[in-house]
Amino acid sequence: MDWSDLQVFLAVAQTGQLGRAGAALRIDATTVSRRLRRLEAAVGANLFEHTREGQVLTEAGEALLVRVERMSHEAAGIDHGGDGQGARLSGTLRISVAEGFGSWVLARRLPQFAQAHPRLTIDLVANSGFLSMSKREADIAVMLSRPKAGPIIAGKLSDYALGLYASLDYLEMHGAPARGADLVAGHSLIGYIPDLLYAPELRYLDEIHPGLTPRLRSSSINAQHQLIAAGAGIGVLPCFIGNADATLSPVLPDKRIFRTFWMVTHKDTHQLARVQAGKEWIVAMIEQCRDLLVPRAAQ
Repeated sequence: MDWSDLQVFLAVAQTGQLGRAGAALRIDATTVSRRLRRLEAAVGANLFEHTREGQVLTEAGEALLVRVERMSHEAAGIDHGGDGQGARLSGTLRISVAEGFGSWVLARRLPQFAQAHPRLTIDLVANSGFLSMSKREADIAVMLSRPKAGPIIAGKLSDYALGLYASLDYLEMHGAPARGADLVAGHSLIGYIPDLLYAPELRYLDEIHPGLTPRLRSSSINAQHQLIAAGAGIGVLPCFIGNADATLSPVLPDKRIFRTFWMVTHKDTHQLARVQAGKEWIVAMIEQCRDLLVPRAAQ
């Protein structure tokens, strides 16, 4: 097995395309393809699936990538005297997270991680819904529930608290409710669109008071925050959003809701160096902002 063929394999795995790999190695795509075929013959397995988007690793390819990345890091350590491991990480790390957590927690701290790994391309997919971990659409996911099946590895990341919030202007105009029953009439509620919920954990108004129904609805937690901040009504927000906005005030602070974030990786890729680095950073970052996720008053 030729080390140069393994370097070609690593470049294709990191870039996802023969042309890009060739450009990075300063060889043409035909040579890249020939080297890959030679390597596949040597290992006796197909290492990539050819798709419209480019080259996707097979299970055999994922297994080989773990070993080749380790070899590459060891070789780089010889060149650099064992220093600068973060600078040697390369490729793409895709992280799938809930919209609010991605926007208000991860995105604000991601520049530090990116600076430590200048050769790493980082995709932060923060929207209403999650990419499929079973299909390896993401390297790491932070989800609202623990997946029940699939070739995945999941562990509890952190609890987080949610509560009711309203703008100061809204409360001055409409008054503050004294109990959950006061929200049934006389107040405008903001929440999710029931048939567009992407996780059952987002059904929480009944935990405030039975029968509550939002009048202004959105599939986006960031849009809900903007509605609440604009004085449109009262709504539930994660405390790491509600407490970060000085124009908002907690409503019925004794009515706290608790949920859990779960970190999920794929069994075939969780040992990759870039995935391990991403997981370690997320865990360390969570420890630093634990009080944002579960404020002491909500514990």
